[in-house]
Amino acid sequence: MNKENINPAEAKLSTLLRASRVAPTLPPRFQEGVWRRIEEAAAPAKSNGGITWLDALAALVLRPRLALATAAVLIVAGALLGVRDGNQMAHQDAQARYLAVVAPNSLR
Repeated sequence: MNKENINPAEAKLSTLLRASRVAPTLPPRFQEGVWRRIEEAAAPAKSNGGITWLDALAALVLRPRLALATAAVLIVAGALLGVRDGNQMAHQDAQARYLAVVAPNSLR
């Protein structure tokens, strides 16, 4: 609105509206609570007294320098565990076939 075109009734109405606005009072220690929450949000998350050994290991392993080596170690470990499991299964199959040949009717 232009101040030049304000008639007296509108001026009275605008002052009455300004006077009727209620400014709520803040609760006690409001600012302290806001700053405390800001500081808590900015601080690193603590779980059980700080960083656990698993978090430290993950941070170490996920560094770009060690990521490829970690992936290679995990692949080799998975392959070795797979070979071991395959050998155990082959051994169990051989035992079952041997028992089937030696004592075919007594164990069934």
